[in-house]
Amino acid sequence: MKLLRYGPIGSERPACLDAEGQMRDLSGVVADINGESLSPESLARLAALDLTDLPVVEGAPRLGSAIARPGKFLCVGLNYADHAKETGKEPPTEPILFAKASNAICGPNDDVEIPRTSEKTDWEVELGIVIGSRAKYVSEAEALEYVAGYALVNDVSERAFQSERGGQWVKGKSHDTFGPVGPWMVTKDEFDDIQNIDLWLDVDGERRQTGNTKTMIFGVAHLVHYISQFMTLEPGDIIATGTPPGVGLGMKPPTFLRAGQVVTLGADGLGEQRQRMVQA
Repeated sequence: MKLLRYGPIGSERPACLDAEGQMRDLSGVVADINGESLSPESLARLAALDLTDLPVVEGAPRLGSAIARPGKFLCVGLNYADHAKETGKEPPTEPILFAKASNAICGPNDDVEIPRTSEKTDWEVELGIVIGSRAKYVSEAEALEYVAGYALVNDVSERAFQSERGGQWVKGKSHDTFGPVGPWMVTKDEFDDIQNIDLWLDVDGERRQTGNTKTMIFGVAHLVHYISQFMTLEPGDIIATGTPPGVGLGMKPPTFLRAGQVVTLGADGLGEQRQRMVQA
């Protein structure tokens, strides 16, 4: 099942895709695509619907973030060994955790702002985990039971803010529009092996990133288990699981985004995003 949100910013409505890829409005069934509607019980009710009974969404409306603003938007750094190498870092022995502020979340095809004074705005295609059940001290063997599904994430980053201005990474990760999520959340039952998903990203039509989740240092189950040892994961929380090699910081010479450029990205089964860079 593919769940999504459509409509103007701040007025998004819940929807799903039917077997023909037609968007169907869910606002008569759930209030939004959020923690409450992502519980196992709610997902079971949605899966049992006859989608042909739901109103068709006409045209091509704007898509919002696939998940309404979550309580937590967590990220994992340097989770692909080749990406760690290209940034000059050693692969971590434990997951590196940081957060993006919730104001970063935007729709998958919304414009992305390059911050004022920014000279090093970068791209990162990532698999996002969406939590469906409250997870605290869960075992790795049981971790996937707490997952509702997955979504495509672009972990947009300002490298100078992140690494050259002191403190932690959050201020390089949290500018408005630095967290496109979607186009939809795909429930976990649609994936036979989430650790074998191809990811890619282009800038102005030129391939920059190609990767597969099988090369993650810490897999999905381990991440959910690990994070739950330090904090309770709540339904609707998003975990961006790290990016494969090919970011601008790792190019020789380093190459960063400029206003007017277009970034497109995608992943097996998770759809595609397209963002135009604009100056804040």
